[in-house]
Amino acid sequence: MEGVILTALFVGGSTIFGGAVGLLFKRITKSFSDAVLSFAAGVMLAAAILGLILPSIEGGGVVSCVLGIFAGAFCVNILDFSVPIISKRQKNTREERVRRVFLFVMAIALHNLPEGIAAGVGLGTGDVHNGILIATAIALQNVPEGIIVTVAMRGVGAKRICAFVIAAITGIIEIFGTVVGYFAVSISSTLLPFLLALAGGTMLYVVSEEMIPETHSGEGGKLSTYFLLIGFALMLLFDALV
Repeated sequence: MEGVILTALFVGGSTIFGGAVGLLFKRITKSFSDAVLSFAAGVMLAAAILGLILPSIEGGGVVSCVLGIFAGAFCVNILDFSVPIISKRQKNTREERVRRVFLFVMAIALHNLPEGIAAGVGLGTGDVHNGILIATAIALQNVPEGIIVTVAMRGVGAKRICAFVIAAITGIIEIFGTVVGYFAVSISSTLLPFLLALAGGTMLYVVSEEMIPETHSGEGGKLSTYFLLIGFALMLLFDALV
């Protein structure tokens, strides 16, 4: 039980820690924001593939995985349509930036729940190695995610405390998911492959639709690409070493 609590705090706390780190930056330049966002995109891509999609295929097959991926993408797409008064044609306006931040934060909160369940189930089924791998990979990506949530919220005018609280809430959701996953292994193990793929689909959608276009909207597109590759390669290295 202590291990589950520590894992839950580690996974969710990494997002809260990242949110606190984001408060340290008094002035956030576009190049810095793009670099951190690109790194997070690379980590999310690798984590989606290694920690979510591949385990989903192994546990439930390709069909269930594909359905989960599209379900996750569709969920984020619905969130995008939930702000109908903001048109995507309004490039570089404050309304467009707010829409992007809203979509990103909602996607983070959405995929944190099944990610937490995945870490909890990994421990609950006795597969400690896989549980630790998933939890550590999630925690590693959660730090830049927490930074980005705080930075993005402040970038559209949110107060410092409000930005941090929102980042912390996305982490608390993951703590809840980890505990639920551990105590509901018999139920979650049946749904886990689909939930893993759903989480992966949300991440793939956000990376493709929002994060990559945003980081390539300025003059530092090539640098952003390399930061994405660094994040992706770091996760590959971590997966090979664990």
